[in-house]
Amino acid sequence: MPAVESNMFPLGKEAPSFELVNAVDGKTVRLEDIKSDVATVIMFICNHCPYVKHVQHELVRLANDYQPKGVTFVAINSNDVEKYPEDSPENMKKVAEELGYPFPYLFDETQEVAKAYQAACTPDFYIFDRDLKCVYRGQLDDSRPNNGIPVTGESIRAALDALLNGEPVPEKQKPSIGCSIKWKE
Repeated sequence: MPAVESNMFPLGKEAPSFELVNAVDGKTVRLEDIKSDVATVIMFICNHCPYVKHVQHELVRLANDYQPKGVTFVAINSNDVEKYPEDSPENMKKVAEELGYPFPYLFDETQEVAKAYQAACTPDFYIFDRDLKCVYRGQLDDSRPNNGIPVTGESIRAALDALLNGEPVPEKQKPSIGCSIKWKE
């Protein structure tokens, strides 16, 4: 299956609101309740995609490094679980617990949230500032499965460091590349 690139959500656009269930604990999570006064990172991921599997451990490191600095992280799975049962909420919970996800892992059953964010692939990353305005969208870093480049989270880390230091986030941003979101028919 060919890789798909991010749609590159417009910089400066406000984060669309959402209210989704956390597959790990069954609680409802609202963007307004978890948004940060520093930065909010929203990640569209899933369980089965090799591009996501390639970066899962870095997602945990990244969140563990930046949550103490006031950054909020949330992951969303919007895939069609009838066709991709590995991405079911039950399996989301298993993966989150096995890997120790330190962030909510939300299920977007209707796929409305993915559409609102113009998400195209897994993984797909967005960073919003304290006012929930988009300051970054695109890749985690230059690493891809089998390209030999180490997974460091460099692109996201640079954007978060800029925000934390009161500097502008570089506008030159590379799209993420991964599996397409598995849309319902």
